[in-house]
Amino acid sequence: MSGSSKQNIVVVGGGVIGLSVAWRLARENTGRDIVLLEAARAGEGTSRVAAGMIAPIAEAGFEDPNFIRFARLSRERYRSFVAEISDDAGTPVRLDEEGSIIVAIHRDDVEAMRRVYEYRRSADLPVEWLSGSQAREIEPTLTPRVSAAMFIAYDGQVNPRVLLPALVRACKTRGVEIRENASVSRVLIEGDTVVGVEVNGETLDAGTIVLCAGAWSGKILGLSADVVPPVRPVRGQILRLRRTADFATTHVVRGPRAYLLPKDDGTVVVGATQEEAGFDATPTAGGIKTILENAWEMVPSIYDLPIERIEVGLRPATRDHLPLIGPTRIRGLVMATGHFRHGILFAPTTADAIASGITTGNFGEQVAAFAPDRFVNAR
Repeated sequence: MSGSSKQNIVVVGGGVIGLSVAWRLARENTGRDIVLLEAARAGEGTSRVAAGMIAPIAEAGFEDPNFIRFARLSRERYRSFVAEISDDAGTPVRLDEEGSIIVAIHRDDVEAMRRVYEYRRSADLPVEWLSGSQAREIEPTLTPRVSAAMFIAYDGQVNPRVLLPALVRACKTRGVEIRENASVSRVLIEGDTVVGVEVNGETLDAGTIVLCAGAWSGKILGLSADVVPPVRPVRGQILRLRRTADFATTHVVRGPRAYLLPKDDGTVVVGATQEEAGFDATPTAGGIKTILENAWEMVPSIYDLPIERIEVGLRPATRDHLPLIGPTRIRGLVMATGHFRHGILFAPTTADAIASGITTGNFGEQVAAFAPDRFVNAR
């Protein structure tokens, strides 16, 4: 690849969204070279720290109905998504469909969960109310103090530590050029049209740029104030424990203040904090103490599990916690960022929408509510 063609599609960011977009574009056989630029190593950033929940129903509180529709569409897409990645990567990516259990212990939590349950039922979402004893029949490792729960068989999970390397391999199989340690400092614009990016002090020509840089999307220069994506970092601390032979939890367990996911690689993910700390990715004793206490309250048997590692991710959040997906007023500049806690969940449908939009000019009604310019009049 010469890197000088005005027809290059440049994807900025090598997290789950950027990798999925680049891979999907390559599968569309657009006839255009696709270059993915990642400031560090592809698949090694915040997406790798993610828990990996595919949980549109568990995440559906009283949010915008557009979130729920898009999340359910992505959940329906996930089986074919991981199957296609597995084929291209030559390695299996497993979708765990054991479901999730949302538990309540304290009286206030039960009342709050009842309100959410009734909302989900009124919205025809597949949820089941359980007593504490019924919940322990499904997941015996729950504390006897659980007094009520919701079971959501529809929810699932993937392991980002398997998905992301597979996406990297799938991209390469499809001919995507992945450039690592490639820090984009500026988007280059002539008139109202993108012409390239400045990366590591050099110019890379491009006819289309897809901005997928997560929490750093708003840091790239060259965009006017009305185009800069309004994305900020939200720190999430997460703990990985090593499973022992007698640890028997099989479902995703969620509560109002923590979640716990048993993984097929022998780890248990416990998370996560949600902190406005800027770009500070330092773990704190208080953050880890909080998530451990809240997870232990639900599943006491984590007490003796060895700690494997503590990790921190910087989630890309917008004002309404909905993503920015679609074209901008700058011709050739497309955004796919601001997915907050839902990058893994939204990867299939985001990639589909971006690939369709670039190849056909139609980004689809399902992402209309996530237009990148929706905050402009409120600034």
